[in-house]
Amino acid sequence: MVVVAVNEAGEPLRTLYLPQGIIKGFVQVAHRNTLRNVETCGILCGILSRNAFRVTTLIIPKQSATSDTCQTEDEGSLFAELDKRDLMTLGWIHTHPTQTCFMSSVDLHTHVSYQIMLPEAVAVVCSPRHNPMYQVFRLTKPPGMDIIQNCRQQGAFHPHPDKPLYTVG
Repeated sequence: MVVVAVNEAGEPLRTLYLPQGIIKGFVQVAHRNTLRNVETCGILCGILSRNAFRVTTLIIPKQSATSDTCQTEDEGSLFAELDKRDLMTLGWIHTHPTQTCFMSSVDLHTHVSYQIMLPEAVAVVCSPRHNPMYQVFRLTKPPGMDIIQNCRQQGAFHPHPDKPLYTVG
C-alpha cells in the first residue's frame, strides 16, 4: 500500500510505503487477543530512503489493553530498540476487536503525538471481524490536528466537533 498526499492545506507529504504483509502479520499476532475481545497495538517502524518512508518493521511493545483501549508501556525499551536498529517511528497499528475501522477519541489523542513528530505518520485500525478489515488514517490539517492538540476535555472517550478530524490515508 502506498500513501501519497498533500495535507488539507495543500502542503506536500512524502510518500509512505506500507507493505500489506506488515498488516497481515500484525493481525496474526493480534489474533489471540482479538478472540478475547482485547485490543492489541504495534509500532510501525522503518526508514527514509529517496525522500520516501518505508515501513520495514513491526514492533509489538509491552502493553496493557482492554476491549476498547491499548496503551504501550516501557517506552524507554521501545526507543532503545529503535535506536539499536536505526529505525524511525512511522506510525502505529491497533485492533478494534468488536468494532469497525474508525478513529475513536482515544485513537485521535494517541495519534496526534505521532503526527506532531512526523506529518506523514499513519494510524492503521484493524477490524478482523468487519469489512473493510483495515484502514489507514491520518489527522486532517486543518482542522483535525489543531482541534485535537487544543482539546482539553477530560475522560477517555469524549465528543469532538463535528468536523473532518481524520481522513483515510
